Amino acid sequence: MTAPLTEKAWAEARVAAMASIPGEVQASGLPAVLLPYQARAVSLLDSASVPVLFIEKSRRIGLTWGLAAYAVLRAGRQKKAGGMDVMYISYSREMTREFIDACAMWARAFNAATSDVDEFLFDDGDPDKGINAFRIQFASGFEIIALSSAPRGLRGKQGVVIIDEAAFVDSLAQLLKSAMAFLMWGGQVVVCSTHLGVDNEFNVQIQDILAKRSKYAHMRIDLDEALHDGLYQRIALVTGKEWSPEAEAAWRQNILDFYRDNADEELYCIPSLSSGSWLPGPLIEARMTIERKVLRLELPPDYLFLSRVKQESLLDDFLTELEDQLKALNPDLRYAFGSDFGRVRDLTTGCLLAIEPNLKRHEAMSYELRRVPGDEQKRICRLVLERVQHRLVGAAFDATGMGWTVAEDMGRIFGLREDPLEGTGLIMPIKFSDEWYRLHMPPLKAAFEDDTIAILKDADHLGDLRQVKVVRGIARVPPERTETVAGQGSGKKRHGDYAIGLALADFATRMKWSEYGYKPAPRPGEVGPTGRVPLFEEEAIGWWQQPLGSRLRGSV
Repeated sequence: MTAPLTEKAWAEARVAAMASIPGEVQASGLPAVLLPYQARAVSLLDSASVPVLFIEKSRRIGLTWGLAAYAVLRAGRQKKAGGMDVMYISYSREMTREFIDACAMWARAFNAATSDVDEFLFDDGDPDKGINAFRIQFASGFEIIALSSAPRGLRGKQGVVIIDEAAFVDSLAQLLKSAMAFLMWGGQVVVCSTHLGVDNEFNVQIQDILAKRSKYAHMRIDLDEALHDGLYQRIALVTGKEWSPEAEAAWRQNILDFYRDNADEELYCIPSLSSGSWLPGPLIEARMTIERKVLRLELPPDYLFLSRVKQESLLDDFLTELEDQLKALNPDLRYAFGSDFGRVRDLTTGCLLAIEPNLKRHEAMSYELRRVPGDEQKRICRLVLERVQHRLVGAAFDATGMGWTVAEDMGRIFGLREDPLEGTGLIMPIKFSDEWYRLHMPPLKAAFEDDTIAILKDADHLGDLRQVKVVRGIARVPPERTETVAGQGSGKKRHGDYAIGLALADFATRMKWSEYGYKPAPRPGEVGPTGRVPLFEEEAIGWWQQPLGSRLRGSV
């Protein structure tokens, strides 16, 4: 997990960011009423296309203040303009009063703003008489009401419901069940909160959204995003302090020091640790329904010092088995490939997933390489991709460290797609990050839970998937290594290698793809449109690039 920036690094980053803002903007000194992230939330909610919005957020960034503005705008409208009642729910009386006070402030401001165009929000022209402790009534006939967090409080009501700090209310699941009934008559549900552990219902809902099992809209605002959008500049303005990058960095560091070990959850939208495995063993075994051998190749430490003939003999059995499995593939299915790279301590894993017509994924082939040099890895990978290239929707490669060279060279042949969301190349190099794991591990877990994936039966693969833990709120493989099942006592270790290869293959199945007519230029020794391209010194090209013979083993 990447640690938050230090105080010095944050100050330097903010100096650079402010330097890029045009001088006339800085000189005006006139901030927008809503900060950008507050405005984005209000804009989303004001669109008819977002009936349900979940927002995971940092503590005390003023989002409730922005939601209060939206509540007043919604309740102050006439019915024909989309007006409706707004109900606010939180876990404490103090928060409820704070929200109503913010709504009162916005109501008074909007009332003054609309008086110039002969509109009004309150019947008697006196806003104070239309506002009491937990209710604001508008001339539109609608009102803002503060309710208790008991699910029965929503029964018989209609409109917009805002559930604030949802992770802390009692019976959130039941409360959401009652709130969703509002949607039947055009209502709206807004759920926002900081996190309270990975097992909390709020985080369960967030994970369902990220896994695409839920169609609800989603926003995420951590402390640093809020600061980039001007949070501390607004705090300085309100408190009468002078803003500077150094002052902001010091304020930020004080907040981090105050929360200490709880900063990830309270400020950075990361649920606190879970002690259990990411996937339970029985669930993994239930998806291991395919009876096929996992292909494994391990080369001796002195492989590079052996003769070419000896090297070929060590590869022969593996390549024969690989070709046999590839020949048995169903040519009518689409395929996606994932590969996690390892060379010295860790394994390289290759996972080929077939996509059935009903969109269920099943593992068509899986291989593992231990102590295999880069050229041989590329040669094996090319063999797989050549076999399925006309039905391949994408191939995702671990592009950290030496893995980048495999992704890059496969991209020379099959087309490189640097942005997985755009482009037409088949090869997608992945630079692993916390954000990648946060966004793309939940869909894989959902596939196991929803029985939309089937994998090969293998004890080591079961162990790799069991090794994935929720670390600081994100599913990933911890630093510890485990001993292989097949080689117990041999000292051979695993580092969840298969789990990452499978995650990459699953990621590739979900990326945008389109058929296209890409063909690489012929390489030395290959036959092109004008004939055979002359073959120069064998050493001038990578061994994996040499012309493929009848068995695709590098024979010229």
